[in-house]
Formats: sequence, C-alpha cells, structure tokens
Amino acid sequence: MAKAIVIYDTNYGYTETMAKAIVTGMEEAGMDVELKKALSAKEEDLEGVDAVVLGSPTYHHDMISSMKMFLFKMKKVDLKGKVGAAFGTYGFSGEAAEMMSDTMKHIFDMDMIKPDLKMKGMEVVTREKECKEFGKKIVGKMT
Repeated sequence: MAKAIVIYDTNYGYTETMAKAIVTGMEEAGMDVELKKALSAKEEDLEGVDAVVLGSPTYHHDMISSMKMFLFKMKKVDLKGKVGAAFGTYGFSGEAAEMMSDTMKHIFDMDMIKPDLKMKGMEVVTREKECKEFGKKIVGKMT
C-alpha cells in the first residue's frame, strides 16, 4: 500500500482543518497517511513515503517559520520523483502554498500536484469538501 505524510502548521486552526480534511480524502481513496505538525516532524518521517504534502498559513507574505525550518530538514532526504502537494490558508495574500510548492518542485525535484490548494481562512469551514477532493487527487496521481 502506498504511504503518504501530511506535514503542516497553523496559526488559527484553519490550516489544521484543511490538513485533516485532506487526510480524510486520502484515506477514503485508500492511502495510508500520517499527519504531523511541522515542529514535531523529522527528516526520518519522510523515508519510505510515496507522497509528501505540506501545509502552511501565509503570514506577512511568507510561510510560517516552522515550515521554513522543516523545508531545511527535507534537504537531507532524497525525494526526487515522489509526489508532492502544497496547501495553505491566508487572510490577504496567500503566497505560502506556492512557495512550498516551488521549493518541492525545483529544489527536491518532486512530481507536484497543481494547482496548489489555497483558501481564505474563514472559508475553510464551508469548503472542506474541496480539501477532501484535493486529497483524493493526490492519491489519484499515485495510481
């Protein structure tokens, strides 16, 4: 069975809501998925996975620092050709998802799901179905 990990961090809980819905979608599609917050994730968590999904809110036109630190840890693992996806929430601008996605594609040479999934924070509660569909899209790329 294919295995994936969803690593995220959140400021107000919206990105966490997205992460949990994405995981639900992936599980419904038959994927074995682990969910971790960025501060507790280690590079060893990436070994043996077929897909890596990252989520971060945008804060001052950037991803939050815990996700930046995790991206440095990711450099220690060979992720070339693995499926990658990025998602995030925002209040005004929404750059975090694209920044993570660009790093995963151009630095780690991952096979990215496009477009990234971005939602305005307050909209997440009414758009969880889209998050589940995003999770299923990730699994679909792997089969």
